[in-house]
Amino acid sequence: MAHGARQPIIASRSLLERDRELQALDTALDALRGSTHGVARVRQDGLLAFTGPPGLGKTRLMAEARERAAAQGFTVLSGRGGEKEQELAFHLVRQLVQPALATMDCREFLGSWYDIVAGALGLEAKDTGHVPDPTGVRDGLDWVMTRLTVRKAPVVLLLDDLHWADAESLGWLTAFAPRVEVLPLLIVAAYRPDELPPDAAPLRALVTRDGNRPYSLAPLTAAGVARIVRQEVGAEARDEFCDECWSVTGGSPFEAVELAIRLGERNLTGVPDELPAMRDLATAVKGPGIIERLERLGTSTVRFAHAAAVLGAPFAPELAAAIAVVGDKEAAEATERLRAARILADGRGPGGGLEFVHPLIATTIYRSIRPPLRVGLHNAAAEAVRAAGFGPAAAARHLLEVPCEANREAVACLREAAREYLRAGAPEAARRLLARALQEPPDREERAALLHELAGSTFLIEPTATVSHLREALAEPDVDPDLRASIVYRLTQALAHTDRMAEAATVASDEARRAAGPRVRLRMQADHFVWSMFRADEPDSPARSRRLARLAERLPGRGLEERYILGLRAWDALVRGEPRQTVLAYAEDALDGGMSWTEENRGFEVPVSVALAFMYCDQPRRAEELFTRGMAECEGKGWRGSHLAVGQTLFGYIRYRRGSLADAENWVREGLRTAERVEGAVPAQWFAVGILIQTLLARGRSGDARRLADSYRYGEVVPNAVIYPDPRTVYAELLLAEGRRAEAERLLSAVGDRLEARGWRNPAWCPWQLNLSSALARRAPHRAAGLAREAVERARDFGAASVIGQALHTEADVTGGPAALDLYAEAVEHLQRSPAAYELARAQVAHGAALARGGRLQEAANRLYQGLEGAVHCGAEALAGQARGELSAAGLRPLPLRYGQTDALTVPEHRAAELTAVGHPVTVVAKELHLTEHGVTQLLSSVYRKVGTDAAGLARALEDVSRPGE
Repeated sequence: MAHGARQPIIASRSLLERDRELQALDTALDALRGSTHGVARVRQDGLLAFTGPPGLGKTRLMAEARERAAAQGFTVLSGRGGEKEQELAFHLVRQLVQPALATMDCREFLGSWYDIVAGALGLEAKDTGHVPDPTGVRDGLDWVMTRLTVRKAPVVLLLDDLHWADAESLGWLTAFAPRVEVLPLLIVAAYRPDELPPDAAPLRALVTRDGNRPYSLAPLTAAGVARIVRQEVGAEARDEFCDECWSVTGGSPFEAVELAIRLGERNLTGVPDELPAMRDLATAVKGPGIIERLERLGTSTVRFAHAAAVLGAPFAPELAAAIAVVGDKEAAEATERLRAARILADGRGPGGGLEFVHPLIATTIYRSIRPPLRVGLHNAAAEAVRAAGFGPAAAARHLLEVPCEANREAVACLREAAREYLRAGAPEAARRLLARALQEPPDREERAALLHELAGSTFLIEPTATVSHLREALAEPDVDPDLRASIVYRLTQALAHTDRMAEAATVASDEARRAAGPRVRLRMQADHFVWSMFRADEPDSPARSRRLARLAERLPGRGLEERYILGLRAWDALVRGEPRQTVLAYAEDALDGGMSWTEENRGFEVPVSVALAFMYCDQPRRAEELFTRGMAECEGKGWRGSHLAVGQTLFGYIRYRRGSLADAENWVREGLRTAERVEGAVPAQWFAVGILIQTLLARGRSGDARRLADSYRYGEVVPNAVIYPDPRTVYAELLLAEGRRAEAERLLSAVGDRLEARGWRNPAWCPWQLNLSSALARRAPHRAAGLAREAVERARDFGAASVIGQALHTEADVTGGPAALDLYAEAVEHLQRSPAAYELARAQVAHGAALARGGRLQEAANRLYQGLEGAVHCGAEALAGQARGELSAAGLRPLPLRYGQTDALTVPEHRAAELTAVGHPVTVVAKELHLTEHGVTQLLSSVYRKVGTDAAGLARALEDVSRPGE
């Protein structure tokens, strides 16, 4: 037989001995087609995997999957891992998505996600200073792939050589893959199981869940190899000849096909006398034989092949020619020789180009290049790909293979590529490049900036390394003041992130003393106050509070640094229990001019604290507005990790304080889910677990609260940072709910000693006195009453109606007897002037029960009905059950709820609110509305709960409340 130059024959041959795999593929495609017609259902067969060593036909199976999917009209998106492209972040993702995006208006399609995912998808970003976090990028990619799937359904995702996928793509894929159960999407993957990286363990688990297993490809049998051989040399080939072909190829389809082609090219007929020639040809198919075959093609062809192996597949022949230093004619001739030798073939991707016939050939040729020559080729490749406009990241991949030689251009390229990766949400890829740039090394004057950038890349993945890099940067001479301030800020953040709050405060304090300019000094003072206030073991809180107060008094609040100080003063005044008017005044001054949650090098601790100050001051609506704005800001920048987790969790806390318990639980659980997706988001988990325990207890689900606490070891481990609500106090509440009073007493006594030493006496922030009073009520009633009375005094000093009412409620509980009735009544009166719906319902039920015990059934019925309605609307199932029990015990029947659960104001409520907001007393409002004063009080109580503020914040809140009927 005569054979000329030819392309690979794999695509034209039927798949031998792969019936099992093809049946699985057809079944999966049929299920995918079914998912787009009829009733939607959860699919368990949306992920199909073919595995096996190299050469067993995984890529051929993927080609067959493409053909069968396309034949049914399915959209096919494909990508392939590359041995030389594993350092390129999101390389696989780009292969999947870019061809589809090329046919549409990307900005219109991606919408608000554009700037978040642009870097990962290789698109041009509008805001080059935009640095989303990895969680935000993954969420964005989820959205992109989901929308593409819905728009182009049904979709088949083909992922070849997944063992060589870049870590970023693999991480995204692992998180996204479970969505195949509910999307019209099939994922087909092929990989070498022994070469999957450790990071792919979750992917392995996905493939094998629900009893599924990957389809492990077996070598061809002797009969299968014989069919391949006879297709090339003729049906007369002898059995012993074919058996020996099977033996030398090991049943590898790739080697069997390549050997058969060469047998045909040599016009062998398959008789025993030709076995020595066959063995020689078999040797040329793999390993050293490939190199010998290549070298026979000529020097320029070898250079071209070497350049191709360095570039990776697919590659542009012009680029390989430039690196190999061969002319256009030589490159064209080399390409043809390599095609004829079945070393190169046309690329299968949408970008065209050339690629090696099999990855085994590429690997063999690359490894055959002598190390000095390989370095030179990578160096030339870095220059060539940059000159060709492929960007710094493509060039940086090659610079990682080049020895360090103090090359300024190399440092600049590596830093620029790292910035690209950070904008793409790939900090680990950025870290690799910056670490290499540091080794180059950079010029001395660039070293501090480079260390700062390196620290930024490691902050989310290795904060301890961040600390080391930043300390090293601070030791550099003549650091620019603004850069130094940024280094210090990042260092304090990293120290705090690793629970080293004392060190963070010390670093900021030392830097404040050495700062030359007033602006930098003020900023460092603010950082010092932040980390001092939020460390649990601050040695002298009162002294720090006095310094902060003196500083805040003389600041006009014009600049951001000054307003951060004022915000800290508001928080400090809050926890110390100063009058709430003081807290609100400083909080408003801090917000005058805006306070961003995503300010560069600022952190969001102060803006969050200022927002929460409004919640504690009985203006939770204002706090919700600030949190909504802050979370939207985070999401808009792609910050969907720990920032968003804390925001969601504390928004749930605001809802809890308002009494919207079901809503609170949903928000906090969402925050906990967000936190658990983020490596190192432990503080966010602490916030979430504590608030969720409180919410579950309020809903009467102490068993769920206990299981939650145990699963997070909540009562055993306490961080060195200030968390709110205070973890020890929350755990004591759980102990009280379980009847473990003695343990709760010991824990709360320790909390009291700690907070008293700090001068933090506000029961609105931490009700340890109230809880301790409850714990002591049976064993030491006089002490319990004394603690409750002291808490009431402190609550009155602070001035928020909700905490006054809560404290009076506790005092009534521990006082008992007839004297408690007046205390309960006063508690209800105060709580009616607050937005704290759950605390009001608790006080109403307790007051009603006390009235019933005193024989005042009519009054008791009214209070219990009010408390029952409030409990039901809050989602406090246990409290509602308690109210029904008290009614039943008093011989009263629960009535149907008298009003629906809605936040919309009625006409009378809105009018009463308007009159109150402009300062009219209850008597005037009652006269205007032709109601009794008691009736007005009830109206306003409903207003405060619905609107989410007390009377002081009513005027501002009404600006955003629609009139009834509008």
